Amino acid sequence: MRILLTGGSGKAGRHVVPYLVEQGHLVTNVDRVPLGLDGVTDLDVELTDLGQLVSALRMPASFDDLEGAAFPGYDAVVHLAAVPAILLRADNATYVNNVVSTWNVLEAAAVLGIRKVVFASSETTYGVCFAQGERRPEYLPVDEEHPTVPEDAYATSKVANEVTARSVQRRTGADVYGLRINNVIEPHEYAERFPAFLTDPAQRRRNLFAYIDVRDLAQAIDRCLRTDGLGYEVFNIANADHSVAASTAELVAEFYDDVPMRREMGERETFFCIDKARRLLGYEPAHSWRDVLDDPRG
Repeated sequence: MRILLTGGSGKAGRHVVPYLVEQGHLVTNVDRVPLGLDGVTDLDVELTDLGQLVSALRMPASFDDLEGAAFPGYDAVVHLAAVPAILLRADNATYVNNVVSTWNVLEAAAVLGIRKVVFASSETTYGVCFAQGERRPEYLPVDEEHPTVPEDAYATSKVANEVTARSVQRRTGADVYGLRINNVIEPHEYAERFPAFLTDPAQRRRNLFAYIDVRDLAQAIDRCLRTDGLGYEVFNIANADHSVAASTAELVAEFYDDVPMRREMGERETFFCIDKARRLLGYEPAHSWRDVLDDPRG
């Protein structure tokens, strides 16, 4: 597929782009910072300007496109670019940037008849991650039907983006898939960060003790690109296990003793339920911190 991907030079994007290229896709990276990957065109586009996005999607993807009588359009847009958290910009700037850029991505795709958009939503939509004080989920495991009632600008922008995506999909009939991505972890971070999590699991409570290896995120995005006909859907994307050594039962006893359990869970099964992505996308995480670190529980 020919893919325009926003945010390809960011923490997730710099792993997602080469993965998609390895799968045979042609990728154009839209980012203020060039990725510099062979075979990938880097475009500096202001995403809050709808005209620039439409123009970028109508441009050739590379000089090779100039050789024919006409160049083909894009098959899909993958939208990862955003102000990625609170406390990076003023709240109003974070909200405006994330909401307007996502509207523009979806609208530009609609105007040009692009039938597949995959966009980054967030674990934060469930209102736990950036809550003031302690906030527990309403039930476990947290699936896509869990209420999304955040109180911060970043997560609220992601909820707004999901509403926008659903609206555009209804108008166009295209496939528009949102990924509620958990805390993104690069491979080198296992050795750097996870020993502390194994000693003190409370550090991970705001992430529901979950995580997503960036390589598995790339796989999830590829699965979205290869799965047609779902219309509008949102998917939790995480790894299959907890980001800590404590078992499910131990975590429930210490942190979630008053939270209803919707079903029995495995000893290491993530609280950030990925059943839907497995069922509809064929997503199956391949990585774990246990591949790098010894589990102190054996």
